[in-house]
Amino acid sequence: MTSQTPIPSLRNSFVARHPVAAYFLLTFTVSWLGAFAVAAPHLLRGEAIPKFAGLMMFPAMLLGPSVVGIVLTRLVDGSYGLRDLFSRMRRIRFPARWYAALLFPPALVLTVLLSMKMFVSPDFAPNRFWIGISFGFVAGFFEEIGWMGYVFPKMRRKENAMAPAILLGLLWGAWHIPVIDYLGTSTPHGAYWLPFFLAFAAAMTAMRVLIAWTYANTKSVVLTQLLHASSTGSLVIFSPPRVTAAQESLWYALYAGALWLVVALIATTFGKRLTLQNTE
Repeated sequence: MTSQTPIPSLRNSFVARHPVAAYFLLTFTVSWLGAFAVAAPHLLRGEAIPKFAGLMMFPAMLLGPSVVGIVLTRLVDGSYGLRDLFSRMRRIRFPARWYAALLFPPALVLTVLLSMKMFVSPDFAPNRFWIGISFGFVAGFFEEIGWMGYVFPKMRRKENAMAPAILLGLLWGAWHIPVIDYLGTSTPHGAYWLPFFLAFAAAMTAMRVLIAWTYANTKSVVLTQLLHASSTGSLVIFSPPRVTAAQESLWYALYAGALWLVVALIATTFGKRLTLQNTE
């Protein structure tokens, strides 16, 4: 079919009537089952999950947002929607100034860490694990197919992109729960699991608003993939290797605060639509 309508047999289904709820339900189910499948051999033997296995849970989770995003695009929006998704994944023609947004994550991470190194402890000295950018590209490419390619355009309202972006950010943060103890350098986080998770979720929610802001103004999924890669890559590359769980929770919290200051500036300048003019 070539129209932007659901496949006829699914027209009255839950998926067609609730395309956003269906996306989150399926994405969390696929991702978390994938993570469990990786961890299951250790859990069934009553063993602690080794760090390598914990890290391998993340690639399994990427099947959720990517595969579910593509499948639901086809089911809900038809072949037209699928062509539109792939077109937005190739959209690189927009004002060059939007590429400058890719500098936000490394600039803020380094500003926070260098300031803490100077005023708090040398333990916060940034690392230089340059191969970490590869983690960013993998996460950014696969995740944004679903987050920004499929679900955010359906969540967004003409007069309000900010609230949907924040909601998506909160859900994005929660999506990481199975692997949260394997993120960062001070793993496992032990008694600081909850403070680290809250700081991480706050940072990811603010970053999601930045990603939504770039999308709202460019309609480019590939730019959001690159910004996601810049965010994840910056954290992997520069995360200080010698911090304790408490220190890691602290610097993530300060990084989240820096990101929210940027979000506040964007909200003041662009308003709830995240655009200066109607780009629909």
